[in-house]
Amino acid sequence: MKESSWRKYVAWFIFAVALITIYKTIDSFGIIFTWFNGLIGLLMPFGLGILLAYMLYTPCRKIENTYKKIRVKFIAKRARTLSVVTMYVLIIILIVILINIILPTLSESIIELAKSLPNYYNSAIDYLNNLPEDSIFSKLNAAELVKKIEEINLTENIINLFDFNNINKYIEGIKDTVNIVFNLFVTVVISIYILLERSDIKSFLKNFFGAICSKKGYKKMLKYYKETNSIFYKFISAQIIDAIVVGIITSVAMSIMNVKYAVLLGFMIGLFNIIPYFGAIVAVGIAIIITVFTGGIAKALWLALVIIILQQIDANIINPKILGDSLELSRILIVFSVTFFGAYFGVLGMFLAVPIISLIKILVLDFIDEKNKKKELEL
Repeated sequence: MKESSWRKYVAWFIFAVALITIYKTIDSFGIIFTWFNGLIGLLMPFGLGILLAYMLYTPCRKIENTYKKIRVKFIAKRARTLSVVTMYVLIIILIVILINIILPTLSESIIELAKSLPNYYNSAIDYLNNLPEDSIFSKLNAAELVKKIEEINLTENIINLFDFNNINKYIEGIKDTVNIVFNLFVTVVISIYILLERSDIKSFLKNFFGAICSKKGYKKMLKYYKETNSIFYKFISAQIIDAIVVGIITSVAMSIMNVKYAVLLGFMIGLFNIIPYFGAIVAVGIAIIITVFTGGIAKALWLALVIIILQQIDANIINPKILGDSLELSRILIVFSVTFFGAYFGVLGMFLAVPIISLIKILVLDFIDEKNKKKELEL
């Protein structure tokens, strides 16, 4: 047999094997997807532990440097361990304050709001039923929507929740709760180990990437790492601080206006404010609707005006002051990134959209600059 014929048969054989492999992969896609989901679930605590350690790295480093300056040999020698312990003690204190001071107020407001919902619901139905026929709500078939809502038997649904036939669901719920607690424990443990051994981890990563990358590639990777670290840490920490500030200011403003559920609504607006653009709009919309039922349209309009003023103060003074240098992103790009990442990755995607798109922008601009420099050299 000629060598050319032999090569041809080998090529066809490889092609056939490749086709069978692709077919089997597609045919077993459900199994592969299930396995992949299980793997992600298994690695999730480790990923969250790395993220938590990353968020606590800078404050831990500052606390460690403070301990090192103390002229006590025992403290200076154990500065890193003491810094991690101090950091978690501060976190525990904050959690205790949250549970004992803020959560009781929030829970009271939530319980009261839940008890009042049927009355607000009945008021809304009466209002819609008494609207004139030429009203915009009547044209939108609001009456039909009301009928559909009335057909839902809430009492029956609540009773079904406590049906003993659903005992398997209760067991699954208990298992999920145990898994959450276990994953939280693993997350904290992983973050502690990373913070304690961060010097060794950084040294290993530097040596590893230095060995597998060229000198130019390593420098470029180091540059992007520093820029990414700066963007992510600055944005995420600033958004959390800004959310707390906005929540406090809004709660105080609502309390002065005697808005019902002021602390609850202020806390909600601050929390939603973490998500750029959309978060604030959704939270303010909910607050205004609740205020319409609890305080009337006039108070709701005044509330809307006050919140818009506070949002402008936050956007132009508070947030830039906390964030420092601007990320220099256009509003269209921010809206697009929040929409895109939110659609595919949920709330976490919306939260991380801005720093991710900022990094992509840096990479694209660097790529364009390099290409333009090469063209200039060729000319």
